[in-house]
Amino acid sequence: MSIAATDISWASGGEAIVQGVTLEVREGETFGLLGPNGSGKSSLLRVLAGLRVPQSGQVALDGADLRAMAPRRIARRIAVVEQHAATDIAISVIEVVRLGRTPHHGILSGWTAEDDRIVEKALARVDLGHRRNQPFHTLSGGERQRVQLARALAQNPTHLILDEPTNHLDIQHQLEILALVQALPITSIVALHDLNLAAMFCDRLGVMKAGRLIACGAPEDVLSAAMIADVFGVRAHVAPSAHHGRVHVQFLR
Repeated sequence: MSIAATDISWASGGEAIVQGVTLEVREGETFGLLGPNGSGKSSLLRVLAGLRVPQSGQVALDGADLRAMAPRRIARRIAVVEQHAATDIAISVIEVVRLGRTPHHGILSGWTAEDDRIVEKALARVDLGHRRNQPFHTLSGGERQRVQLARALAQNPTHLILDEPTNHLDIQHQLEILALVQALPITSIVALHDLNLAAMFCDRLGVMKAGRLIACGAPEDVLSAAMIADVFGVRAHVAPSAHHGRVHVQFLR
């Protein structure tokens, strides 16, 4: 199973945000999307998730055009985790996770034992079963992100799209979230700011600049001093990592 974009472009208010992007994310891989703020990462993710319709080009899920698929059908296949989630609404952890079952229910269909099994499995996957009845807004930032991940997993998706899921989290929770995503037996696309975390946890990387995908490949092939200087405007030294067999980026003054 794969998700593929062919020459897609998307604009807002007359401004081109995503321009001519062609990309295929392979079945089962964790694909990292890099780029500075304003490079088009979030907009590209929303197009890939079927939340925005491109002005040109096509997004296909296992060969089927997303534009020909009903939103409920897409939601059964693609789950989205937005940036750091926060709410003051009095809703419990398990109620948040249960929302993930919404695409699998019609107007007349009721909650089933299978729904309970899937929700419990999702909570266990993120190690938050013991928090099931706790109000969502009382959790730490890292726990809220894990709950949102459990909600996405409760959709039983084949593809998971995450928009900077580690934003505002401390390093421990960043590592926990990305390790969880990497271990999932599904296809994942994750936008990240941290180049070293991307190298550690992603099978391949894509780099966005001014709405265009300018590089795509294995971390050791994509992350270079020249690319970092061009895209991010900073000097860096890139060397093989002694810890995970890929590369490590050291930023220079």
